[in-house]
Amino acid sequence: MTIEPRDPLDPDALRARLGELARQHGITGAAIAIAAGDETAEAATGLLNTRTGRPATTDSLFQIGSIAKAWTATLILQLVGEGRLDLDQTAQSVLPELGLPEPVTIRQLLAHTGGFEGDVFVDTGRGDDAIEKLVALLKDVPRLSPPGAVWSYNNAGYVVLGRIVEVLRGVPYNTALRTHLIAPLGLTHAATCADEAILHDTAVGHADGEPVPVWSLMRSNDPAGASLAMRAGDLLAFARAHMRGDPALLPVSSARLMREPQVALPDLGRPGHWGLGWELPRWTGGTVAGHDGSTPGQAATLRLVPDAGVAVALLTNGGDPDPLRAGLVDPILRRLAGVVPPEPPSPPAPPLPIDVPRYAGRYVSDVMAWEVAGDEAGRLWVTVTPLGVMAEHGGPRRFELARLRGDTFVFAEARGGVHPAVAFVGDGDGDRPRFLHTGRLNVRT
Repeated sequence: MTIEPRDPLDPDALRARLGELARQHGITGAAIAIAAGDETAEAATGLLNTRTGRPATTDSLFQIGSIAKAWTATLILQLVGEGRLDLDQTAQSVLPELGLPEPVTIRQLLAHTGGFEGDVFVDTGRGDDAIEKLVALLKDVPRLSPPGAVWSYNNAGYVVLGRIVEVLRGVPYNTALRTHLIAPLGLTHAATCADEAILHDTAVGHADGEPVPVWSLMRSNDPAGASLAMRAGDLLAFARAHMRGDPALLPVSSARLMREPQVALPDLGRPGHWGLGWELPRWTGGTVAGHDGSTPGQAATLRLVPDAGVAVALLTNGGDPDPLRAGLVDPILRRLAGVVPPEPPSPPAPPLPIDVPRYAGRYVSDVMAWEVAGDEAGRLWVTVTPLGVMAEHGGPRRFELARLRGDTFVFAEARGGVHPAVAFVGDGDGDRPRFLHTGRLNVRT
């Protein structure tokens, strides 16, 4: 679905389109902000909380989830610019107590190539030592691959980066965030925790139309995106500073460095690279940078087209954000910046043959188990079971996998209008894949 052929910077047209798509896709509340050069357009729709009936406005705060990783990366690049940190020095040189399986560099942590298990969601309390306590637990994380070898999304790596910020700045992470990013950007509505968020009109996450029982994830994961909340327009201010350069935030050279490709993404149906804090998807017509984020019942999207001076921030608090993003954000970027995303993958017709024994097995991470098995007809099925802290968010689910190409598969049935992709990845030591790559490396057991 594409945006109506009206000016996307017209606030009335933008509000109408946002409301139409939000209702169509069961979105509880949403806010969007668009930058095109010096022009800005903002709109909001729906509710912040179905229990209170409070409407969402352009002054409402939503959580930005993992987009906060780009903020953590910016704090790190500030330290690099000050000469206090080098991208290719090891994290252990700053944190000698860090007990990761192998030495890992700052660059590798920023690019998600640290090579260790990255979903370490442990509540270590609400004190200023929450991040330090979580970093101390990383001595027990499994090694997945040699550092720098394979991209695997890593929340814990950004917790380590947040701890490095704390040590070099001599203050808690959220204080550094406020002092070195929020204040220089002039943001008056950003909140780094629930205690601050309650002072504003703030969205509550929703699932199945009802508020979720918690507002944010644990403080120990703040550098990875546990609780940072703001207006869509505030996220746009951050994007503009990255596109234009801002002496109070980050020079142009450092901002460009963050957008330089560091590692190619595996074939997960979305070709591209990862930079230093940014995803760099391969779109037609120009260079795009961005990040997505999710917290309980909330989702966020940020896309930048620096050469065109265009950025879009979309924040939601319930429902399926994927078709809303595809139906609104992508067409806006096409209209204003001339960039076009690749067609999303879908199962080929006729179906490609599958070597079932090659893929069948159990693949596990700390938070998810994937049981892959064939049936009598030669089809491939996966049963996904949340583990650990994720188990409270639902039970096992079963999906058919259709082979897309090579060792890449997509879900045969669309979810939210898209067919998620997974890839079976080897390590060069055998014919059978060692990992199921779902954005994270899940080890074959």
